[in-house]
Amino acid sequence: MSVIRTGAGLSVTYRPRALLVGGACLVLALVAAVFAIGSGEYPMAPADVVRTLVGQGDPADAFIVQELRLPRTVTALLVGTALGLCGAVFQAVVRNPLGSPDILGFTNGAATGALVVIVVAGGGSAFLAGGAVLGAVVVSGLIYALAWKRGMHGYRLVLVGVGATAILTGVNSYLITRAQITEASRAVLWMTGSLDGRGWSNALPLLAGMAVLVPLVLFGCARALRMMEMGDDAAYALGVRVERTRLALLGAGVLLVALSAAAAGPVSFVALTAPQLARRLTKAPGPNLVPAMCMGAVLLVTADLVAQRAFGDHQLPVGVITGVLGGGYLVWLLATERRAGRI
Repeated sequence: MSVIRTGAGLSVTYRPRALLVGGACLVLALVAAVFAIGSGEYPMAPADVVRTLVGQGDPADAFIVQELRLPRTVTALLVGTALGLCGAVFQAVVRNPLGSPDILGFTNGAATGALVVIVVAGGGSAFLAGGAVLGAVVVSGLIYALAWKRGMHGYRLVLVGVGATAILTGVNSYLITRAQITEASRAVLWMTGSLDGRGWSNALPLLAGMAVLVPLVLFGCARALRMMEMGDDAAYALGVRVERTRLALLGAGVLLVALSAAAAGPVSFVALTAPQLARRLTKAPGPNLVPAMCMGAVLLVTADLVAQRAFGDHQLPVGVITGVLGGGYLVWLLATERRAGRI
């Protein structure tokens, strides 16, 4: 750990390896974004993409990049960043590597709220975001209340979340069967997790939410979160208001999950794998919030690039790629936790 001292008597601590990992992931995410923008029926070389992004491309390239492909890639970057951050927050709060919104039921709650908007109201992007947020908030409140018993225990929250996920999966399937064919097709594609056809109307609500929630987590709660990882008693002794901080972090994470689901559907397993991969690369204790954010962006943009290019003319929803890779990682994680005697 290194320390930077300022002239005002303040100091900032940082870990060089974590800073290096975060910077490398950010560079990889931007490189993958350039290649993703260049993919499609009208392929573009990376140099042409960069030239167009800085305003030196011809009008045809500018239209393709700025109006058709850039919104999709920006949405992927934002969703990956948000999922990486909320995954790191949840895993640190519950002190459990299985503490992912996919497993805790928060993602399914957002999906249920959005499905009600799609199936019942047939609303647009703004109503979809509102439905996802409302569904996630209501479900997360119920899960927290059911898991509460003289305090919050990580494994109890995970177990309640697994049960809630199973119930909500059935509810979501029922909602799809009740829809008209056009709404059902739209709902199924959205439930898979897809970036197809994403425009600025999908990215802007998430960007606005992240502008408020990311600084709140990074600058308002990160220090308390590191202390809470040592246990509630130790955090209390160090002056942390544990329950208030936990509620604030869970609330911020739930809102990030909901806004991400509204932007790209319930993309699975990015929130589970990004913090774990970031921690293994940094080899540093603590939540590793910034490396997890950058790792989430890398994972989702790369998965979208694979979904566009790896199968010829058949493009897959990005959720298929993250589901296959993340599901394999989950099996490996469960086996590791079992060998360690933690489950």
